[in-house]
Amino acid sequence: MATTKLVLLFPLVQLNSTTKINPSFNFLQQHSTTRNGFSPLRSLANDFLGDFGARDPFPAELESKFGEKVLGTYNTEHKILIPNISALSLSQQDCLPISPLQSPLSQDDANQLIRKVLGWRIVNEDGVLKIRCLWKLRDFKCGVELINRISKVVESAGHFPNIHIEQPNQVRAELWTASIGGLSMNDFIVAAKIDQIKTSDLVPRKRVWA
Repeated sequence: MATTKLVLLFPLVQLNSTTKINPSFNFLQQHSTTRNGFSPLRSLANDFLGDFGARDPFPAELESKFGEKVLGTYNTEHKILIPNISALSLSQQDCLPISPLQSPLSQDDANQLIRKVLGWRIVNEDGVLKIRCLWKLRDFKCGVELINRISKVVESAGHFPNIHIEQPNQVRAELWTASIGGLSMNDFIVAAKIDQIKTSDLVPRKRVWA
């Protein structure tokens, strides 16, 4: 029966002022225990690599109270925190009621949030900020199907975009909060939810050349 040899090579190590060795271990030969219980592989490995186990602190370390300064006290309280709304992704958040007295998002805030949604861009129409997304689909039937899928998502969110079929194979959606004359967080939440709609079966198929 064929056997496989595992050879462990260690770098050249200075043992003393007169002796140098470069040990090469044959696993099958060296990983055995002699009659007196001595294991060459384990012993030599400890000599070269040192002790990996934990050690007790030195008296000087205890006197300096290094544990309290560096490692913390033994009775440190550990808490598991539930992520707040801001830590959740936009698609996981719910739309909130918007007061007409609320100010719309600034351009800077909109620029930060637009990075969290894919395929959407900010447009400015007569001073009103909106976000817009455009889909190029396979045909008119696919456009209608996409609108149906968007409708199911936004119905549960309670915040609705303007959707247009511009061409037989092109759909455009726009989001903004008309009651405040601009963008709100709800617009980006709905955009993120729309991003999760499956569209791979609606887009034009890639042409494969022979």
